Amino acid sequence: MARYTCSFIVSVPSDHLQALLVELLQDCQLDIQYHTAEYIIAREVPGNVPFPKLVTVEVLIDKSKSTETETRMSIVIKNEELPLQLDNYCRQMFEFIKQAIESSRHWHLIESLAG
Repeated sequence: MARYTCSFIVSVPSDHLQALLVELLQDCQLDIQYHTAEYIIAREVPGNVPFPKLVTVEVLIDKSKSTETETRMSIVIKNEELPLQLDNYCRQMFEFIKQAIESSRHWHLIESLAG
């Protein structure tokens, strides 16, 4: 199973972050499967790639360490393919979604830590 993680600190209150992330993930052609105020699961829509390559994105919003102006979040992007190549499909989607988060106009990125 391919799996990539990253953490971010963004300058947006945690109350607003969840809705902005849902919109961002939908803009990345992902279907929101489940979401709460602190957790989002999104999945790639079947049809464009073989089923084992379909990417699942999990986002955890850490409200325990958030302030009025900053929120920490972590993402996990994974699929069922074996990461036999460094530049596999899951890695490409990870880089695409990570770039979308880093360049979003809805917040200022304070810190990005790839895992």
